Amino acid sequence: MDNQQIIVRIADHLDTHYAKRITDEMESSAKARGTGIAKRSPEYVAAKMLEDKAVIAVTSTGQWVGFCYIEEWSHGKFVANSGLIVAPEFRKSGVAKLIKQKIFNLSRERYPDAKIFGLTTGLAVMKINSELGYEPVTYSELTDDEEFWAGCKSCVNYDILMSKDRKICMCTAMLFDPKDHYEPKETKEYFEENKKGLERLLRFKQWKLLKPFFEKENNGASTLKIIFHLLFRF
Repeated sequence: MDNQQIIVRIADHLDTHYAKRITDEMESSAKARGTGIAKRSPEYVAAKMLEDKAVIAVTSTGQWVGFCYIEEWSHGKFVANSGLIVAPEFRKSGVAKLIKQKIFNLSRERYPDAKIFGLTTGLAVMKINSELGYEPVTYSELTDDEEFWAGCKSCVNYDILMSKDRKICMCTAMLFDPKDHYEPKETKEYFEENKKGLERLLRFKQWKLLKPFFEKENNGASTLKIIFHLLFRF
């Protein structure tokens, strides 16, 4: 903006003063979208900066632009790239993609054997994830760490999540498995080919408010997983 250079880098102790601004924007953005988010405190966000587990985007003049951080679950077997947020004035500028790429690379560097996952209600984030090699999965393929799921308590959709035995919610789960994954080019192509179908699926899921038929199992594969396979595998 105003020809300012945007710098995307690993956050450090000098960035902790941005923490309150970041968490305020996370909360207001979730309210504006009418969706849920696991609420984080400024202290929590600042701790991620001090641990070198966060990526921040700022302008050359020091204006905050965007942020994302790493969370470790199940003793390092799973890693989540969480809390992606971009300041309103910099949205639709491509900076979210740069942040996601940076935090993904940092996760792969620090946790080379970990499965990287995310939960999102946004199609734009799903597109970015697909370009990185993530695949849509069922919740059963995510971490079973109780502390992770406890973080959803501050989400407005938590009652839905628990009523469905943590099998499905308004968020879509996506996973990158370093030992078993498609190349980013392939997952990107799948996303582009099936984008309209996925949009319809997301709207349908919201409209039906996650009715019980999603809970039914078919030889260990949930209805949701079957739908995703139809969308992305063929």
